[in-house]
Amino acid sequence: MEHEERMKLALKEARRAACEGEVPVGCVIVDGAGNVVGRGHNRREQKKSALAHAEIEAIEQACRALGDWRLSDCSMYVTLEPCPMCAGAAINARIARIYYGAREEHSGSCGSVFNMFVENFPNKPQVYGGLLEEECAAVLSEFFQGLRRKHQTERGLPDVSNSGNS
Repeated sequence: MEHEERMKLALKEARRAACEGEVPVGCVIVDGAGNVVGRGHNRREQKKSALAHAEIEAIEQACRALGDWRLSDCSMYVTLEPCPMCAGAAINARIARIYYGAREEHSGSCGSVFNMFVENFPNKPQVYGGLLEEECAAVLSEFFQGLRRKHQTERGLPDVSNSGNS
């Protein structure tokens, strides 16, 4: 299974999150043999927890599947650049490689806002950005456009999303 195929699995998780009304971020963790050992998507609203990010869910599942907190030979595929919490969790889990899709301009920790991986942490993963970036960004964009339309409808405002005035 190649990198794009793995990111497509993460995109499936992101779409599951969107269907559940969650911000559509998805993540899969693959072991050194190429087996998916962890999957996750955002569940913050469902769990009422600030910690229920896709990466955290996938890391927890991978640790259970492998019977170890060390994910040293694993790669993480996530549709959105990790936030500081998730980047720290990846470092603590000793994940070897992170592949992300879209940049996170508000809290991205792989270079968009700051780069946690240039710090002097032991066991830093190698980080690769922009994998299926347009598709990952489109899933997020569609979700937030839908959310804005819903809020406009609830407030009785006209839908101007297709008028060129957005």
